[in-house]
Amino acid sequence: MIRAAITPIALSLALAGCSLAPKTVLPPPPVPQSWPVGDAYLLQSEAALPILSYKSVFGDTRLQAIVDQALANNRDLRVAYANVAAARAQARLSRAGQFPALGVNAAGGYSDGSGAGAGAGAGNFSLRGGVTAFEIDLFGRLANIAESDRNAALATEAAARTIRLALIADLADAWAGYGADRDLLKIAKDTAASARESVRLTRARLDGGIAPRTDLRQAEQILATAEDSIAQQTTAIAQDENLIRLLVGADIDPALLPASLADVTPGIVALPAGVSSQILLRRPDVIEAEYRLRAANANIGAARARLFPTISLTGLLGFASNALTGLFDSGSFNWSASGNASATIFDAGGRRAGVDVTRAQRDAAIAGYEGAIQTAFRETADALAVQGMIAERARAAAANTAAAADTAALASARYKGGVDSFLSNLDAERSLYTARRSEIGTQLLLVQTRIALFRALGGDSSAGAATP
Repeated sequence: MIRAAITPIALSLALAGCSLAPKTVLPPPPVPQSWPVGDAYLLQSEAALPILSYKSVFGDTRLQAIVDQALANNRDLRVAYANVAAARAQARLSRAGQFPALGVNAAGGYSDGSGAGAGAGAGNFSLRGGVTAFEIDLFGRLANIAESDRNAALATEAAARTIRLALIADLADAWAGYGADRDLLKIAKDTAASARESVRLTRARLDGGIAPRTDLRQAEQILATAEDSIAQQTTAIAQDENLIRLLVGADIDPALLPASLADVTPGIVALPAGVSSQILLRRPDVIEAEYRLRAANANIGAARARLFPTISLTGLLGFASNALTGLFDSGSFNWSASGNASATIFDAGGRRAGVDVTRAQRDAAIAGYEGAIQTAFRETADALAVQGMIAERARAAAANTAAAADTAALASARYKGGVDSFLSNLDAERSLYTARRSEIGTQLLLVQTRIALFRALGGDSSAGAATP
């Protein structure tokens, strides 16, 4: 008899394998199959990009320590991980709906009728268990809902990896920017020291009657400009520290900050790019878009299943007896099974509209997936374009600074010797100031390009997550 009660449940589980969701077919990546080549690009020989952890790219142990601290304390990352936990729980909840819920109920009662002259009391005891209103998923509605939530959870994990990757790259950018601002502050202080000497010398020449007052005023202008630059760079350094502290989510040890940009560059290595642009398919934002597309397909299947009747099954089996001692006797066993089917006859096209909504959402997900790939390709190609010529730009900037420094030294000597006017010396000092700042900007761009390529290729193996 127990076997007869279980048979309808087993049959329903066997039938619940149908799905009306369309097969997910990813569109071909809407980008070229290789990176651009030409004078602006470096032609790489690697067949594929290795997946590297951030510690392989950012080799400076001080930066690694700051990143580790940020991964443990950053509030945006905590929010992202909480969202992942919620999405995983939702996926488990939807998956549980595909299985019958088994319950058990025990009851007992006793009534004493002796006071009413009815004789001895009577007892009633029961123990029952079974399935209540289990939906037979003939058309895959529950399965597709579970699949949609599963893919949504995976998309949420990919979004968390995107935030993690962005946090690491932003922190490396801020760390490098701090080093560059320290260099710019030194340039401003050097310029101010030179300007003070120029003011002293020009004032002496004015007092001696061999220099006009305009020379002194121009020297004072250079000094005032340098002092303003010192104030600006001091503010910029404080703001850099504030940004790093925000990204880390806690206070930081000043010893972990770089002293200059030259202290930064060796610790951030260049990341090689592969020949095939297919490597972009592992970027977390592209992975997220793919799972969103898969979830949209599953939603179509769930919406289609709502067009068909809903069939549910109820089954109970158990024991009942007037005496607790006889509860498990053979004559006390009983069972029951029933089924129910419901279908909507008219809903003014609501269910059909639901299918159309999910199809439109699927089309939007396809466009989002393709757009994510195109954006990834553009960001990577831009980084490669800069990387291809940045070494030449750095060489030119260094040569320009060397030439400007020599010119300034010669102009100062000629002015002190009375050969050239103060205006020539002033122009040379301004050119040197601009050249030194430009060289720092080029060196910072070199480092930022390496960070941008790490960010664009999504190459952090530690950003993976388990499948829910």
